[in-house]
Amino acid sequence: MLKKIKLFCVINIVLMLAASIFACKKASIEEKSVLSTEAVAESITEEKTEKIKIVATIFPIYDIVRELAPEDRCEVTLLLDSGIDIHNFQPTAKDIMTIADSDLFIYIGGESDSWAQKVIDTSQNKNLNAVNLMEEISDFVKKEEMVEGMEHEHESEEEHEHEAENDEHLWLSLRNIKAITDVIADKLIEIDKGSKEVVLEKTKSFQGKVDDLDKRYKEVVDNASVKTLLFADRFPFRYLVDDYNLSYFAAFSGCSAEVEASFEMVAFLAKKIDELNLRHISALTGSHHKIPETVKNTTEKKDQDIIYFDSMEGITDIEDREEVNYLKIMEKNLSSLEKALN
Repeated sequence: MLKKIKLFCVINIVLMLAASIFACKKASIEEKSVLSTEAVAESITEEKTEKIKIVATIFPIYDIVRELAPEDRCEVTLLLDSGIDIHNFQPTAKDIMTIADSDLFIYIGGESDSWAQKVIDTSQNKNLNAVNLMEEISDFVKKEEMVEGMEHEHESEEEHEHEAENDEHLWLSLRNIKAITDVIADKLIEIDKGSKEVVLEKTKSFQGKVDDLDKRYKEVVDNASVKTLLFADRFPFRYLVDDYNLSYFAAFSGCSAEVEASFEMVAFLAKKIDELNLRHISALTGSHHKIPETVKNTTEKKDQDIIYFDSMEGITDIEDREEVNYLKIMEKNLSSLEKALN
């Protein structure tokens, strides 16, 4: 009986709340009915000026969108802002909702983004404009490659013969970035024709800076005494070295999930350093630094410097644009390259 009384009280409270909400809504409707024509017009204007929502999966693309999109017309969100890199990311329910609520969703489109197409296919937002960059600039896409001495993450010889995946690290080539910028600019204009002039002006300015940096990279490589990089780490810079005709040796491919180095691989890299008389060993910022040190201690001289490059796969500090932006990071990579090639 006590439970029934409690239930009855709860129902009464719910009904009273519902009645209260209805009364409020009714009052609100009546209030709106006497709004002036000017106020209604102002309300409509506010609705029209709602910002376009754009979601980018990784920092380099997010930053380029920030560079090109009019700030007063667009709201840009970085999806991978948790420090997890592209190879280990799986979207949460919140991430899926963020994508579904967007007007434009931009992703790389490689094997690590296999989840993206499923999200797009099941999205209730039929107006979602999704951009797969690997499809958009397919002429620039290259396959992953296995160079001499590189550790393979599969065990059997049969598995070694599997078809290579496309290399996802498009953004680490300044020449690819120009093509990506064109794609993003076209999409921004497509969803917001009123921004065309601003977007085109911003695109021209950004691409000019990319061209200038590309020339500086070429000058550094042309003047370098060494034309080979040795990475005791994953190597996501295949596009970059191809742009400037550099050779390389590395522990793992750019998309490898391996983190442990075999004795054979360490010995091979150390021998290459001795043979080529390399003064520097390269690695990725934020990665496990045990392998570079092990390789160094296996060489004859054991006096090499370790130089770090940034692949931009796990950036979370996105607020300070003066220090953290795509071009600034590529400038830092240029400084690292200059050291590594001398």
